[in-house]
Amino acid sequence: MANANVRVRFCPSPTGNPHVGLVRTALFNWAYARHSGGTMVFRIEDTDAARDSEESYLQLLDSLRWLGLDWDEGPEAGGPHAPYRQSQRMDIYKDVAEKLEAAGHAYHCYCTPLELEARRDAARAAGKPSGYDGKCRTLSAEQKAAYEAEGRESIVRFKMPDEPITFTDLVRGELTFTPDNVPDYGIVRANGAPLYTLVNPVDDALMEITHVLRGEDLLSSTPRQIALYKALIELGVAQQIPDFGHLPYVMGEGNKKLSKRDPQASLNIYRERGFLPEGLLNYLSLLGWSFSADQDVFSISEMIEKFDVADVNANPARFDLKKAEAINADHIRRLDVKAFTEACEPWLQAPHANWAPEDFDRAAWEAIAPYAQTRLTVLSDITANVDFLFREEPVEDEASWTKAMKDGSDALLRTAREKLEAADWTSPESLKEAVLAAGEAHGLKLGKAQAPVRVAVTGRTVGLPLFESLQILGKERTLSRIDAALAKLAA
Repeated sequence: MANANVRVRFCPSPTGNPHVGLVRTALFNWAYARHSGGTMVFRIEDTDAARDSEESYLQLLDSLRWLGLDWDEGPEAGGPHAPYRQSQRMDIYKDVAEKLEAAGHAYHCYCTPLELEARRDAARAAGKPSGYDGKCRTLSAEQKAAYEAEGRESIVRFKMPDEPITFTDLVRGELTFTPDNVPDYGIVRANGAPLYTLVNPVDDALMEITHVLRGEDLLSSTPRQIALYKALIELGVAQQIPDFGHLPYVMGEGNKKLSKRDPQASLNIYRERGFLPEGLLNYLSLLGWSFSADQDVFSISEMIEKFDVADVNANPARFDLKKAEAINADHIRRLDVKAFTEACEPWLQAPHANWAPEDFDRAAWEAIAPYAQTRLTVLSDITANVDFLFREEPVEDEASWTKAMKDGSDALLRTAREKLEAADWTSPESLKEAVLAAGEAHGLKLGKAQAPVRVAVTGRTVGLPLFESLQILGKERTLSRIDAALAKLAA
């Protein structure tokens, strides 16, 4: 159902390459905004100067554009709540932190790291919760002055309520957190820099976010944010507490959470291999959500029409590369031929192409494209499938040669050359009949007979439909390659 009041956000940190789990989060937020007719806010959480980089920021923008995940407010789009980079909003966080402290919702904590660790160890030894014990909650002015005279630094902590916090997660249902599991927490570092625990909810409040859809790993911080929201409402900073939905983990090999270190985690890998944005998004949408019981392949517009966060499954979702490839192959086959030929263009040029640019024959490419389209898993496969058309000689693949060229292959090739020379080259069927006849003359079925011909002409044992390929390559070049193979066999 359309609800223009829905406001979701995607707020990554610009560190390293985009991760497929991060993209899945962006996709679910985007799909929910588009399904509801609401607003997608894109915000950059770049307050960690040691880890954030401008290169990663620009890569994030480029990746979202490539995927087609557009945003209504945010960098480059602008909007009523600008700026949308946290590094440009520091004065806002400082002001809110001061208001929280003045209203008694936050306080300075002077405990040193060594003191905190000692008390945590003692709590663990006693079988008690090991979170912050609230020691500095009620310091007198004299105690604060004494600590400051010692030269102690202080962080600012938010004061959690002493009663349980219950909320209804859009994915997981009703959840309750007891006070002993959610102790007071830091919101400002000793150097005055605001922490994620402050800036994220403050931005959500000021940007009027209605639905926070994020990873399951952030679930434990939600009661903290809800308590902070209540304080922000009291201060007039926030209008409401958003609805939270925590998306399931994406699991990798060994049923472990997919991390940035996993080989299949980086979005760049899929882009470089030639996944279609539609194919990759289709697969990522299945990591925690289902279009229907009997349909895994669908368009992005179909996903938007059906997507509701209430239908997201709470169970962890396993990343299956083979399934991702199969879905991408289906999307390649769904393209019209013109769109397919255009999508393949990057892989027909340097640095992917293993032929000279001047040897590329566009007419030959357009003729073979319909046959290639039914065979590809990813677009980068196209290079090896069509290189025989644009090289003076086929790729030398000794493994393919050894596999195909058995005893008697020279006699078969001589017969096949003779039959092909006499064939009608306007018809792939005629070329097939020529090779079939050559095979029969040597007691071989078509599959065995065509293997040496394929390797002689294309250099590989597998590839596009052989007889259509021969026709597009042409009679003269085909026969010349068979002659070269015969010479190699003779040598």
